[in-house]
Amino acid sequence: MSGTPTLDDLRRHAVARSLFAPTTLIRAAEQLGGFVQADPLRAPARAQDLTLRHRVKGYTAGDLERRYPRLPLQEDFFINYGFVTPELRALMHPRSAHRVWDKARLKLAQAVLAEVERLGEAHPAEVDAALGHGAVKNWFGGNSRLSTELLDGLHYRGHLDVVRRDSGTRVYRLAAPWTPPPDPQAAMDAMADALVQKYAPLPAAGLTQLIAMLFHAAHQWADLRKPTLARAKARLAHAKVEGVDWYWPADEDPRRGWRIPAKVRLLAPFDPVVWDRRRFELLWGWAYRFEAYTPAAKRVRGHYALPLLWRDQVIGWGNLKVVGGQLQHELGFVNKRPREREFAEALDAELAALRGFLGLDAA
Repeated sequence: MSGTPTLDDLRRHAVARSLFAPTTLIRAAEQLGGFVQADPLRAPARAQDLTLRHRVKGYTAGDLERRYPRLPLQEDFFINYGFVTPELRALMHPRSAHRVWDKARLKLAQAVLAEVERLGEAHPAEVDAALGHGAVKNWFGGNSRLSTELLDGLHYRGHLDVVRRDSGTRVYRLAAPWTPPPDPQAAMDAMADALVQKYAPLPAAGLTQLIAMLFHAAHQWADLRKPTLARAKARLAHAKVEGVDWYWPADEDPRRGWRIPAKVRLLAPFDPVVWDRRRFELLWGWAYRFEAYTPAAKRVRGHYALPLLWRDQVIGWGNLKVVGGQLQHELGFVNKRPREREFAEALDAELAALRGFLGLDAA
């Protein structure tokens, strides 16, 4: 099929390629570029669970954390914090950090590593009790334990793996030694491809932003970001649509006639369908913002408003919470609520699916 796609084509492409048929958890993670973004807020479930529930057969809230010790996934930083496949993680390590430790801090970090090795599996409280490092100011102005900060830094640098979480707290063990990728540029290209796989089709500004964010994934190759962007643009399919340059994988065609089911889906704020706010406004014509950290008086849509997708249109948002074992919802719409019976039935089906996902049907 030849010709320039329309904005409608790009919108259907964005929805259909990301909201693929539900599969296994690992295959879903692979189809999401090898990366599932995580967030600790639970409203009514964590972002990673809200993302996976649309893409994993029979998924229920907390499945990822429960199954994590048996899965070939690791918590790590990519462009954000989340869960990555071994293949993607191997592209990033051994990783340097923007903040270089001085000799005194490095000595403390080495003591933490030795304590983790002695314990085998180390909870931050155990490390702190053994070393007594005390408290320090963290990056957002509060207090945290120095041992915890050092554990975070060692994990980011690839010296530690997360074994599991105990009541939400990461438990660590020593990571195996890393073999550096033989070709840094090829590794950067592969990471760029992972981002495109997850977030395409992308406007040029979105693609540029994502490649810049590889600074977090591989700080040691920060000087390769510009050539990585140029190489990505050269190998991706491209078209100018309504004055904006768009990019997507060369083996995909936005004009192929993607089938979009008549479904309502309440999406996580970080779902790949809605993650790129520039793209969101281009595809759906209104501005969605994540307001959990916005003062309550200044919120427009709500603390944890979930974008509401109807077919291929994001027509509003929903704020959900569980009260007394019951799921409560409050919906808002950009224009008017659809009046057709098909929408009402699809909305009821989505709310029922959410109750099952949250385990409320059995309560």
